[in-house]
Amino acid sequence: MLGEDEEWLFEVAEEMDTEDGQLWVVGVGEDGVMAFTDDGIENLKELIAIHRETPSIIEKRRQALAAMMKPKTEESDEI
Repeated sequence: MLGEDEEWLFEVAEEMDTEDGQLWVVGVGEDGVMAFTDDGIENLKELIAIHRETPSIIEKRRQALAAMMKPKTEESDEI
């Protein structure tokens, strides 16, 4: 529908919250499917335009998430 790569589109849409019109539809025994309200589709189109103008946003987000997930090590006081 939007003419974009599905994986890339998923990463862009992950930035959205319920207030933005993105939600998850879950059935019995299913993982769920990302869905959008009418306003959510319009918001997603705006995000797509932003990401086309600044493609590095996703990479910066990946790096920030990786840094958050990296276990913190305690520095030793030993010399």
